[in-house]
Amino acid sequence: MTESIHATPPNATLADMFTPIELVRPPRVLFGGGLVASVGAWARENGIARTLVVADAFNAARVGLLDLPGAVTVFDRVRPEPDTANLDDLLAVAEAAEPQLVVGFGGGSAMDLAKLAAVLPGSGQTLADVAGAERVRSKRAALAQVPTTAGTGSEAGTRALVTDPAAASKIAVQSLHMLADLAVVDPDLTMTVPRAVTAATGVDALAHCVEAYTNRKAHPAIDLYALAGIRLIGRWLPRAVADGSDREARAGLALASLYGGFCLGPVNTAAGHAVAYPLGTRHHVPHGAANALVFPHVLAFNAPAVPEKTAGVLAALGLKPVSEPAAVLQAAHGWCVALGCTMSLSDLGVPEDDLPRMAEEAHAIRRLLDNNPRPVGRDDILAMYRAAY
Repeated sequence: MTESIHATPPNATLADMFTPIELVRPPRVLFGGGLVASVGAWARENGIARTLVVADAFNAARVGLLDLPGAVTVFDRVRPEPDTANLDDLLAVAEAAEPQLVVGFGGGSAMDLAKLAAVLPGSGQTLADVAGAERVRSKRAALAQVPTTAGTGSEAGTRALVTDPAAASKIAVQSLHMLADLAVVDPDLTMTVPRAVTAATGVDALAHCVEAYTNRKAHPAIDLYALAGIRLIGRWLPRAVADGSDREARAGLALASLYGGFCLGPVNTAAGHAVAYPLGTRHHVPHGAANALVFPHVLAFNAPAVPEKTAGVLAALGLKPVSEPAAVLQAAHGWCVALGCTMSLSDLGVPEDDLPRMAEEAHAIRRLLDNNPRPVGRDDILAMYRAAY
């Protein structure tokens, strides 16, 4: 499963390569089928006697695969798009368990909550205290991340997102203290992911790569991962959707998701994720499904600002390399439809009269919109929502 990639991505200039950038990775990343029990081996090597596993109900039932030593406490109530109440429940369990190791075992929701469980209990800090960038005082427990979906790349990053139900918005925490000490990416764990979730989470990984590649902060050191991730998704996502037991396709997607995670730290996402967030916070649309629906519209909107990169994205997906917005929208939309993604807001149960409020909330997410290669106004976002309705 080899991918041909350029040593220096297209359009990289000398100025780009002199732009300072910091690359942060978990100190130990294990990638490969059948490696899930490596978490237990690592725990033994490091004298871990008490572990807290953060998981949803499905993955809680297979915690034994981790082969953890000593006392193991399992928090099995991770919800999709976790909110502050879900986090509070977890922190209460963590306070009682006093773990030496926290393991995120699941999708992005489990891994994001695990990050917070590794830094908040016993710290004297609340979620409000650490919201934002680098406000966490210290890591309180070792952290291992084990993804069971191929989408978020959260195992490689330092950010956690929690929904504030009162404000119907995401609270973002970023800290180097939330970087995993160990990330184990075992593609075999994703073999049970249903077809629709495979498609949606795959497009989420794609969005990470594309939004980083077309970003105002884009950098050749990250473009390399972004382009490789896009090519992997273009090659393997249709196969994994067609046959969930295709082990090679599952491995390709797991690697693409990891690459997407590498893109998030130094560059991050842009308008795509900002436009997608209100679908989750206001209407409980799963994050992957929201990103899949939004992806073609934002790619087409940005095309006039980054025409060569837009054409490059489509080429990497195996599509005709066009850059005219209408043609970009048609190509990207058709690709998502072929995967079986739901591409209509009405089909996702989003009421039409809420679109203006959603546009206002998305427009307020400046930490992402300011990364976008083309300025995005509230009316631009509303037009995307209406086009997707």
